Amino acid sequence: MEKVYVENDWYDGPRQGIADYNDLPHRFVANFDDLKGYEDTFRLFPVSDEEFALEIEQWKIFVEWNKEYDLGKASTDTHPGHGGINKRWDEIERALKPNRELVPLNAVEAKATFSQNEQENRYELSGPSYAVVWNPIKQKA
Repeated sequence: MEKVYVENDWYDGPRQGIADYNDLPHRFVANFDDLKGYEDTFRLFPVSDEEFALEIEQWKIFVEWNKEYDLGKASTDTHPGHGGINKRWDEIERALKPNRELVPLNAVEAKATFSQNEQENRYELSGPSYAVVWNPIKQKA
C-alpha cells in the first residue's frame, strides 16, 4: 500500500493527486476515454520537493475549509478553489497549474486499487482516507 497525500480531483473516485509510487511522491492523473469516461488506469510521474511542498500547503488550506464545511459553518460558495477567496490558495494554484496539466511522455502507466485506511475523517491534514496499490502496465515496445 502506498500513501496518498493529496486529492486534487474526485469524480466517482480519485482522479488526480499526489501519492507515493515506489516510496516517492508522484502525481497521479486518471486516464480518460471519450467513450468510456474515466478508467482505473493512471499516469504517474515524480514531483519535485518544491512542488510537493506546495501541494501539501494547498491541501492543508482545503482541509481547514472542509472542517468548517462539515460543521455547517461554510458553504460550497466559500471553497478556496473558486478563486478570489484565499490569496495563498490562488498563488499556489497559479504556481502548480502547469505541473498539473502537463503529463510527461515518460510517465508510468499503472492500474490503481484504492482502499480505505484507518483514519476517522475523509480529509485530514495527513491526507485523504484511502491508500493505493499501483500495478504498472507494461509498455508495448
